[in-house]
Amino acid sequence: MPGGTPRHQPLEVLGRRIARFRGDRGWTQQQMADRLALSRTAVSHIEADLTQPGERTVILLAGLFGMEPLELVAETLYPLAKAERLPPVTTRYTEVELQLRLLDADLALLDALERGTRRAVLEGWCAALRTLSETAPDPSERRLVRERFRALTLLG
Repeated sequence: MPGGTPRHQPLEVLGRRIARFRGDRGWTQQQMADRLALSRTAVSHIEADLTQPGERTVILLAGLFGMEPLELVAETLYPLAKAERLPPVTTRYTEVELQLRLLDADLALLDALERGTRRAVLEGWCAALRTLSETAPDPSERRLVRERFRALTLLG
């Protein structure tokens, strides 16, 4: 570096970063708004940098994007006073992801179960997946649940 002074990249606008992450996942503003329990207009205002998201929204966004809250706001223009109030970690999985992991754990144990118990476990998961396929807000997650449901019915 000339003059011995390190050059720093300019700070990114948090709204632009959020818009980029949303776009990388192929989500519309409405789909992301549904996940956050916000209006589409609120998401639009955040992405356009008309409003700064509050700490709760940053925490939820970080979880949606599979990162920690401080990672999401790092090297952005997000106010330091707000960033200092963010928790170091947040939940990084959706209800669908959690349920499918639990399903996988149960399936790994099926061979050790008696036939009647095995059938009851499979029926319970079929009912749970049916409900989840109807209530999951993300179309790709609903599709994933339906695929797992079809695979599960083949085991029964």
